[in-house]
Amino acid sequence: MNRPLGFLWGVSTSSYQIEGAAGTDGRKPSIWDTRCRIPGKVANGDTGDVACDHYHRYREDIALMRDLRIGAYRFSFAWPRLLPDGKGAANEAGLVFYDRLIDALLEAGIEPWACLYHWDLPQALEDRGGWISRDSAGWFADYAALVARRYGDRVKHFATVNEPSVFTLFGYAMDWGAPGIVDRAAHLQAIHHVNLAHGAASDVLRALVPGAFIGCIHNRQRIVPESDTPADRAAAAKLHAFWNDAFPEPQLNGVYPAAIAEDIAPYVRPGDMARICRPGDYFGLNHYGPIFAKADPSALWGFAWGSAPTDAPKSDIGWPIYPDMFQDELVDLTQRYRLPVYVTENGCGGRADKGNELDDRHRIEYLKAHIAAMHRAIERGADVRGYFVWSLLDNFEWGSGFGNRFGLVFVDFATGVRTPKASARWYADLIAGKISL
Repeated sequence: MNRPLGFLWGVSTSSYQIEGAAGTDGRKPSIWDTRCRIPGKVANGDTGDVACDHYHRYREDIALMRDLRIGAYRFSFAWPRLLPDGKGAANEAGLVFYDRLIDALLEAGIEPWACLYHWDLPQALEDRGGWISRDSAGWFADYAALVARRYGDRVKHFATVNEPSVFTLFGYAMDWGAPGIVDRAAHLQAIHHVNLAHGAASDVLRALVPGAFIGCIHNRQRIVPESDTPADRAAAAKLHAFWNDAFPEPQLNGVYPAAIAEDIAPYVRPGDMARICRPGDYFGLNHYGPIFAKADPSALWGFAWGSAPTDAPKSDIGWPIYPDMFQDELVDLTQRYRLPVYVTENGCGGRADKGNELDDRHRIEYLKAHIAAMHRAIERGADVRGYFVWSLLDNFEWGSGFGNRFGLVFVDFATGVRTPKASARWYADLIAGKISL
């Protein structure tokens, strides 16, 4: 199978999931530090206090990437490390950490792709209302300006927000994530204010970083009714609006999807849609597999996660595997939005209790199938220019704690020792052109 000319191969991580050093060098708590301390919210009582200790071992991790021939590293800045109170005085020690990280990446020949926000809102801002407050768009713009002025001479590839549909739905409608609110008005306000923040940050980056390449990262997946009933079909349609369209549509087309437009209208002020609509330079796609939805009258919006067919292929952690749906999504994105697509996350989780994780053939088979599907999409006209595996390292997986492992590299969380898995060697060979699909 022919490889697209100039195609970018990378890996992705996020600050709270790998950095650790939660109370080090001036960093203050994020909303996930707070959630981890609420009994029952995170499996096994796990926290990101230490995680992979990337804060102290980043050079080791960059050496791993260099050995794997990684072309680009997608990471996120920790807002509470740079601005411990969310606004106001910057934390020089935090700024210096990312100086060192970025400089070391460039020295290794690895392109830094930076995300401004991967779910770790400073708790100090949550105490002021968080994303429910309209002021959050201004806070985010000021934070973006700090990042742009400090790092824009070396970093040109930016994402404003990672998976806004996921953290707003899980954090404000389902209590699956921080801050753990279940309220319709809060959910709708958070959606709108995150969209406003994306527009404001895009403007700041465009103004302050010459040659900036700017996008937003969206989790888009086929939403499949668990059964072919009117109730389940309606539930799937509502979830589709929140999960797939609530952010790309206003950001790229200037409108909210019809299924939620009436709900969100009370929070939209004159001029807001023009402030939000920033098509950007690329579409960042995170994709793992379809979601099966079912009706649930007791749920906030009347839908819940359903079950995949019993004979559906699934990963060790139970996520359904449908590479053809990935292929179709890539083609659809190109036709719908006419932007270059970068697959900013795709990967396969394994359970920590399964054993023999270093010989992760299940992950290799998943990656093979999805990269092959991506190539078929390109042959069908999809404008896909890069692919990032989630993730470089086994890490803190939010509510699952350390029980789910997505890494190409095994991490012993007791010692911090890193050991590349079979999938890491396979990915390095793929990048080097030693194997074909």
